[in-house]
Amino acid sequence: MATRYLDTPTKSDTYPTHPDAQFPKARGDAITGDRYYSKEFAEREWEHMWKRVWHVGGRERQLEETGDFIVHNFKHESVIMIRQEDGSVRAFFNVCLHRGNRLVNVEEGGVAKHLTCPYHNWKWNIDGALDEVQDPEDFSRGNPCEKLRMKELPCETWGGFVFYSFDPNALPLMEYLDPIPTLLGNRDLKNWKRVVWLTLRVNTNWKFASDNFNESYHIPAVHPQFQPMIDDHYSTTIFEMYPNGHNRMIEKLQPSSRYETSVNVMPLWADVLKEWDLDPAEFEGKAQEARIALQQARRTLGPQRGYHYMAQLSDDELTDQFHHTGFPNLTLTGTPEGLHMFRTEPDAEDPNWSTFDYWYMVPEVEGMNEVATIYGMQPFEEAEHKTDLFTNAGDLLKQGDFLAQDLSLAVTQQQGLRSMGFQQAYLADQEERISRFHEVINDYLEGRR
Repeated sequence: MATRYLDTPTKSDTYPTHPDAQFPKARGDAITGDRYYSKEFAEREWEHMWKRVWHVGGRERQLEETGDFIVHNFKHESVIMIRQEDGSVRAFFNVCLHRGNRLVNVEEGGVAKHLTCPYHNWKWNIDGALDEVQDPEDFSRGNPCEKLRMKELPCETWGGFVFYSFDPNALPLMEYLDPIPTLLGNRDLKNWKRVVWLTLRVNTNWKFASDNFNESYHIPAVHPQFQPMIDDHYSTTIFEMYPNGHNRMIEKLQPSSRYETSVNVMPLWADVLKEWDLDPAEFEGKAQEARIALQQARRTLGPQRGYHYMAQLSDDELTDQFHHTGFPNLTLTGTPEGLHMFRTEPDAEDPNWSTFDYWYMVPEVEGMNEVATIYGMQPFEEAEHKTDLFTNAGDLLKQGDFLAQDLSLAVTQQQGLRSMGFQQAYLADQEERISRFHEVINDYLEGRR
C-alpha cells in the first residue's frame, strides 16, 4: 500500500479544482490548552476575529415573503435578517434604540411592515427607519423618528445561506468565501431543502469542531462503522488549503486502505452497490474498483431514477466526500446525496461551552417525498428546529450516530486540555490543516489579517 501523500493537482476533470489550492503547510505555532479555556483568549477572539468574519444567520427559504425575518444570536449580540419589499435581505442589530430592549425574542417570524418594541411600542420599519413612537412631542431633543435608524450590518447571500458580518468594512462575501462557491458550484444549494436542523449545547470550546473536521485521523478510533466504505487513509486523501484560511479534504467512497480488508466487499459497501444494480460478487477481492463502477452507474441510472441533479456532478462528486472547512467555524461536506453543514459558536460567557449546529440539505428527487438521513428517512420538507443539551439528547442522537461519537470526545478532550500534563498538541502530518486553522486565528489576533 502506498504511504506517500497525494499531490494536490492543478487540474482535474473528475472533480472541481481551483488554481489557488496548496498542499497544507503550517508555520508550527504551538497549540496549547489555554486556547480552549482561557476567557482572556476568548475575548481576543471576539475583538479581533469574530467581529470581522462573516456569520451564517440562516437560510433564505425562511424568508419567503416581505417582512419575514430570522434572528441569530451570537455571544451577547442578536441580529435580525429581514426580507425587504424589493426582495433583498437586510440585517440589523436586534435592539431598540430607545432603552436597549431586544425587539424580537423568537428565532423567526414575519411582520406586515414594522418591528414593534414590546416595551414601549416604538415601531421600526423593516428598512430600519423609526416610523412611530409614543408621545413624540415629549422629547426635548426632538422627535426620535427624525433622528434614529436601526443600526445595519453587512448582509449577503450565497447558496441559499444568509450571511452577515459585524464589520462595516467586511470583504464582499464572495471574496471572503473564495474558493468555496467555486468548489461547490455544481450543486444548486440555493434550492435545496434543509431536512435536518439540530442545535446542541456542548461542554466544549467552539474550536473542537474545526479541529475535528480538519482531519480524518480520528475515524478508525471514533467511527469504526465507516471502514467498509470511507477511505480515511492519508495516502488516498486529497488535502488542500487556500489563502483565505479555508481548507478542503476529499475522501474516496471505497473500503478504507488502512486495512487488509480493503479488498473485501463488506455488507455496507455491498448494500450501496446493489442499490445501483451492481453485483457485489463481481468485486470480491478488488472491492475498491467498485468506486469507478458506482460512478458510472450513477451517471447512467441517476437521471432515469429522478436524480436529475446528478447530471451536473463531476465523476468523483458522484461518490466521494468533499469536506470544506470554511474559516473559522463552518464545515460544508458535499456528498452525492446532499450537503452536511456543521457549525460551532462560542458561549457568550464561558469558553468551556459552545453550541453545535448540524444541518442537512438535499436536492429534490423526482417521485420521492422522503429522503435518507443519518436519522433515517425524513420528509422532503423544511425541518423544524430541534434543540437540546448534548447530555440530554438521547432522543435526538441515536446509538452509533457519528455526531454523538464526535461530541462525546469533544467533552472529554475539553477536560483533558486543562491538565497540567498537557503542554501542546503533537500532530501528524495529515493533521496539518489543524495547525493552519490555529495559525489563521493567530494571524487575526496578532494583526496580520
